[in-house]
Amino acid sequence: MNHGNRPVEPVLYEATLRPHRSLSKPGFLIVMAVLTVTSFVSGTAFLMMGAWPVFAFFGLDVLLVWWAFHVNYRAAKAHENIFVTGSELHVRKVSRKGAARETSFNPRWTRLEVDKDELSGVTRVAVVSRGTSLSLGGFLPPVQKLVLANALAKALAEAKR
Repeated sequence: MNHGNRPVEPVLYEATLRPHRSLSKPGFLIVMAVLTVTSFVSGTAFLMMGAWPVFAFFGLDVLLVWWAFHVNYRAAKAHENIFVTGSELHVRKVSRKGAARETSFNPRWTRLEVDKDELSGVTRVAVVSRGTSLSLGGFLPPVQKLVLANALAKALAEAKR
């Protein structure tokens, strides 16, 4: 980042964190097509037996599964950008709705907090400076939180030298 007349500093760490979604859009369409066809065929069999309310429930199931995936994909739009130089730790958090919140810290006055659980591994990664705490990568699985914590620890140690 070039801030006015200050010289450009080397980047010690830079990352964009995004929630992981294992099912792609084409995969979602395939799942929904199979579910729709299966529900329609099963519902038609019940309809022919005279159990017409069951047909409606099969349609409701398809609608609820679609809604759940829709909410999940919308939440995946959230992300965090982390940028560390010798004089700045900058975090930009973007919500699923697109609202951005930016926070900057002086890395020399910033410490890293890592909460660990014996069974789960790393449960929380946060940076703390002058009474302000900011959690990072809350949506990441424990293994990726550990990778984030190690990379940030290294970058902050480098910035403090």
